[in-house]
Amino acid sequence: MATETVAKPRTSMRVGVQKFGTFLSGMIMPNIGAFIAWGLITALFIEKGWLPVPQLGGFGETAGVANTGLVGPMIKYLLPLLIAYTGGRMVYDVRGGVVGAIGTMGVIVGAGIPMFIGAMIMGPLGGWTMKKIDSLWDGKIRPGFEMLVNNFSAGIWGGLLAMLGFYGISPLVTAFSTAAGNVVQFLVANGLLPLTSIFIEPAKVLFLNNAINHGVLTPLGIQQSLDQGKSILFLLEANPGPGLGLLLAYMFFGKGAAKASAPGAAIIHFLGGIHEIYFPYVLMRPLLILATIAGGMTGIATLAITNSGLVAPSAPGSIIAVLAQTSRDSYFGVILAVLLATTVSFLVASVILKTTKHSDEVDLNDATSRMEQMKGKKSSVSSALTGAGTVGIAVLAGPVRNIVFACDAGMGSSAMGASVLRNKIKAAGFPDVKVTNASIASLKDDYDVVVTHQDLTERAKPVTSSAAHFSVDNFMNSPRYDEIVELVRSSNTGETEARTSGAGTAAAASPGAHSAATGATAAAGAGVATETAAVGHSDILAAESVILNGTATTRDAAIDEAGRLLLARDAVDEGYIAAMHEREESVSTYMGSYLAIPHGTNAAKDHIRKSAVSVIRYPDGIDWDGKQVKFVVGVAGINNEHLHILSSIAKVFTSKAQVAQLEAATSVDEVLELFGKVNA
Repeated sequence: MATETVAKPRTSMRVGVQKFGTFLSGMIMPNIGAFIAWGLITALFIEKGWLPVPQLGGFGETAGVANTGLVGPMIKYLLPLLIAYTGGRMVYDVRGGVVGAIGTMGVIVGAGIPMFIGAMIMGPLGGWTMKKIDSLWDGKIRPGFEMLVNNFSAGIWGGLLAMLGFYGISPLVTAFSTAAGNVVQFLVANGLLPLTSIFIEPAKVLFLNNAINHGVLTPLGIQQSLDQGKSILFLLEANPGPGLGLLLAYMFFGKGAAKASAPGAAIIHFLGGIHEIYFPYVLMRPLLILATIAGGMTGIATLAITNSGLVAPSAPGSIIAVLAQTSRDSYFGVILAVLLATTVSFLVASVILKTTKHSDEVDLNDATSRMEQMKGKKSSVSSALTGAGTVGIAVLAGPVRNIVFACDAGMGSSAMGASVLRNKIKAAGFPDVKVTNASIASLKDDYDVVVTHQDLTERAKPVTSSAAHFSVDNFMNSPRYDEIVELVRSSNTGETEARTSGAGTAAAASPGAHSAATGATAAAGAGVATETAAVGHSDILAAESVILNGTATTRDAAIDEAGRLLLARDAVDEGYIAAMHEREESVSTYMGSYLAIPHGTNAAKDHIRKSAVSVIRYPDGIDWDGKQVKFVVGVAGINNEHLHILSSIAKVFTSKAQVAQLEAATSVDEVLELFGKVNA
């Protein structure tokens, strides 16, 4: 009991620091491009740069003149304001970003020095306080006065925050920056700076480095760079040498999967700058942290002795980014620091690997999983270690709970695909796994699995980098669905084994009951009971919107025909039909099983007046980008009212027998009846 009581607060503190570091990183990382631009301009145009230009570097006759050159104004105004805006937007969207930036101007002017820490305080504070203020009169503003109230409240509160920043925050942040700078100078003057690796290297493996790097080292490094033209602080954490040395040792002296994957990991780490790729190798043998600490200390000592540094942050920690940000007089020292850090880390790690016994082959997957659990989400590079990327089965930090099927509009193909996948997962015995559909534009990085059409995957990956991604080209019966079901099964087996075993016993005792339960579960997954389905069909799928013999002979003509049926019911305007064609040109709406579901783009939702679905059968089939289509379902939906119809259609088209019934139908009532009874 005592052990448990002590352990929980420690874990909670680590998670808290991780979240804080992630939040700080979220303000800095989107603006790294601006830091790089400033670093390049500084390296080129300052007095000691490669191409000194007084008007750009702000020196010579222009020195001391307000707002002269690019270097000074960028570092004093542009970068802090970008950070503040990003932080405020993270808390309260654009409105929070604007108010946070206004408040930060007070800190900047009050301090007179680059205020990165001040920006990281005022940005989120502005967003959070504005959100709280807006909640006071939410729903109480008279129609027509919303813009007036919103603009004036943001302006007034932003002005007050600017004064608070000027008189209250800037003195505190200035004092903190001065004290922290004095600590760094003390460490440098006494040769103690290399000792920081004792804390930094373990912190990296535990994903605590963002709080240190973006909360302290980057702001202090920027100030030091502005004063001295470079800073050693930018390389305390970003030096790729320690991790490279560790991976090289595994290449020569490792075993099994660890040895085989080390070369690829080394390339990703050293050239790509993704340091987390080597963390599982440390977790396999925690003693190896001594190798990275020794390498880090060696690199820092080399930088201190040679008086070398970078002009701006290196992010990611790639050797390419490091060299791009190296001060003109520091190339020898920086390169030597990386080489010596690599060498020392390699030697220490080699000794540990040769003198200790361990089963690398068995533990790499476990170590990767532990790394992702500490990170709190799936690693975007873990497949390089586990080989998951080659087969589409990703390594997850926990059980699959949340799956999203995404398309351009989140209205048609994604809803159909989600319905098919949802039923498969429920039939496999995992009814608690949530399967939803969404538009690409609305995705957030909080899903375990993201499924997209193969032409949309690259658009979805940047905003859902933590998820396992699956690309499909056939929405109705893609073989990737079986891979996803297997992923759900493997990731949830431990938690559901007892329940599944009990369900299996009951099913064996009563096969009929099991079949009925499965059918009921699938119906629930479709989101509607029989009665609701019937009502929904009368409202959304009407008899006048079903044609058994379409007249179109081409894809575009079929889209027009389906759109005209929606227009005839006053469900859409003319602009929506144009958007249906636009959507088809970007990504095909062919679903498989002779079915296509043309619908508008995400931006076309303003052209929808009410939810409706049209169904047209083409007995002879038409060519749909090289695929034969016999059924065209036009879709227009508001607030997901049409999703139960699409679920019904999806279930019909996953059954060859029911597709055959549709092909043989002789009346509209037969079609409506088939779709109406599918959820019974």
